[in-house]
Amino acid sequence: MKFALACYGSRGDVEPSLAVGRELLRRGHEVHMAVPPDLVGFVEAAGLATVSYGPEVEALLNADHVRHFWSNFFRNPVGLLRDLWAPIISNWAEVSKTLTSLADGADLLSTGLNFEQAAANVAEHFDIPLIALHHFPMRPNGQLIPMIPSPLIRSAGTLSEWLFWRSSRTVEDTQRRVLGLPRATRRSPRRIAEHRWLEIQAYDAVSVPGLAAEWTKWNGQRPFVGALTMQLTTEADREVAAWIAAGTPPICFATGSIPLESPADTVEMISTACAQLDRRALICAGGTDLTGVPHPDHVKVVGAANYAEVFPACRAVVHHGGSGTTAASLRAGVPTLILWSSADQPYWGNQLKRLHVGTARRFSTTTADTLAADLQQILTPQYATRARHLATQMTTPAESIAHTADLFERAAGREAG
Repeated sequence: MKFALACYGSRGDVEPSLAVGRELLRRGHEVHMAVPPDLVGFVEAAGLATVSYGPEVEALLNADHVRHFWSNFFRNPVGLLRDLWAPIISNWAEVSKTLTSLADGADLLSTGLNFEQAAANVAEHFDIPLIALHHFPMRPNGQLIPMIPSPLIRSAGTLSEWLFWRSSRTVEDTQRRVLGLPRATRRSPRRIAEHRWLEIQAYDAVSVPGLAAEWTKWNGQRPFVGALTMQLTTEADREVAAWIAAGTPPICFATGSIPLESPADTVEMISTACAQLDRRALICAGGTDLTGVPHPDHVKVVGAANYAEVFPACRAVVHHGGSGTTAASLRAGVPTLILWSSADQPYWGNQLKRLHVGTARRFSTTTADTLAADLQQILTPQYATRARHLATQMTTPAESIAHTADLFERAAGREAG
């Protein structure tokens, strides 16, 4: 069978689709992917045929409305949504052309969160199944913010979907006309549901208490498969393993894809807090170049690292709250502190608090003293015990990938049959 997989965003957005694509390729299927221009090399290195679509993602990650998402949200939510949606709307026509070419002759088209609406129209045009991969509970639900009444949260989610549809209706109607489809009379998520296309939840149900029960009405249309990660090795893995083994288990700090605004200040804050606790610190700098930033002996700085190997060897993990990194720390069975700044990150922080396996704080309000206090809170036997117990309920990466590939094959096979 031929599978077309499209996913737009940072590496954390692309890796779930790439993990599934590699498994489908291993099973003997033909797989083609579409990813942002700056991640084409990453996907091609994994052995998959790839084309680019949409603008380069690095510039978007550095945009003020992304970097300071929640500050902008509370100041001007309507303006923030307009800024977030602008790249999707302005690139809609170009994306449609790429996806139409990618999906021509395919048995199934899958999409990540971004440009999902355009992909759904392409699938409808070719009359093939669509699979939406969600690494975050995007559809309206009552579990998003535990301290706010569920009906209000669900209504807000529905309103957001409707506002996006109204904002993008002109470009979507143009796309549908080019594809020979009638004008849409309902927002895209409703149409996806009516087609009974799968909306795969690429995270574990146990990490979002209550959500699986709330969504039982969808009769398996939103299956939970666990996080889709590839556990790629890196050049630093052997060096990191040796450093960890040479002393007490460190606290690991993973900075994520969005570059730090003040790298030197962040390293100083980490080193000061860990010195107060008499702990070593391992800083895994993903999207930030920390070359030349001074640090004391109890701090080690590396670039990308294999979280699946590093996290379980650490006493605790501190990270930005991305979906994949959160899953990695939960699977590792170690207490976690999320220092969030953007998008879905505070959501995952709330879930850690609900599960009593960690805590969270806004990164911009974090100081060396608050960091030390938060770490002191989670560096207790109670947090460690709960984290280890939760890890036993998480799916393994291999199980998640195999299950998802099975769902892809079944969906494509049903249509072909």
